[in-house]
Amino acid sequence: MQRLAAIGSAYNEITVYETSQLDGETGKFRCIRFADEDVQGAMDLKDRRRLVLGYQKAMTALMEHRDPDFRSAFVIGHGIGSISGYFRGKRIKTAEIDEAVVELSRRYFDCADDNVEIGDGRQLLEAEADRSLDFIVLDAFTSRGTPQHLTTVEFFRLAANKLRLQGALLLNMMGRPQDDSMAEAIRSTLRRAFADVRCYSLPAPRERDRRNLIFVGSGASDGLDSREIGLREIELAEGYIIWDGSAAWR
Repeated sequence: MQRLAAIGSAYNEITVYETSQLDGETGKFRCIRFADEDVQGAMDLKDRRRLVLGYQKAMTALMEHRDPDFRSAFVIGHGIGSISGYFRGKRIKTAEIDEAVVELSRRYFDCADDNVEIGDGRQLLEAEADRSLDFIVLDAFTSRGTPQHLTTVEFFRLAANKLRLQGALLLNMMGRPQDDSMAEAIRSTLRRAFADVRCYSLPAPRERDRRNLIFVGSGASDGLDSREIGLREIELAEGYIIWDGSAAWR
């Protein structure tokens, strides 16, 4: 591993590095990670426009299946700008709370996205017009996981109000497909705002391993057979409900 940059911001300890191995793939990759060691963005230096991380491939596939002609999306969590870069030509607005992340994405990852706003994603989403978005993509992380104020009933109802009637919220988190109290809580909380809630699991070496879980909340099912895009739909147990002002995650 070759380290290119390491900085501490007000929100994260951030490292940019290059490696020849990533998720079992051999090549030449440039990555950004935070203090929790999870990779938050990756570029294939031999094919810079290719999506590298499995969860990003899954999220874009879910979006393309649900609405291949969608016009607009609001992304919370910039990383290296992979999703907005993939959907060139669409109206994608990105919210990123950490200005250092945006600066590093431009310096090391060729990010030319000029539609990134610095600030809290929830506050910036509030300013969007009601029923104006086809997708809201939540891909924000701290050292403790998804920020709690982006997982509450109140936030999910706000998001639902900003979506067009056929729109959907996609949420990426790290978790386990069974006996994960946080994943169960997010599923149950999403159901307070969306009529249809699905959870998809990406592959992992062992069943108990943490992996990316992708939640989709919408007004109705899109009829997807998730196996077509390499995902497994999972059923989660009922969990507790997360409200604004709730105690810290259990």
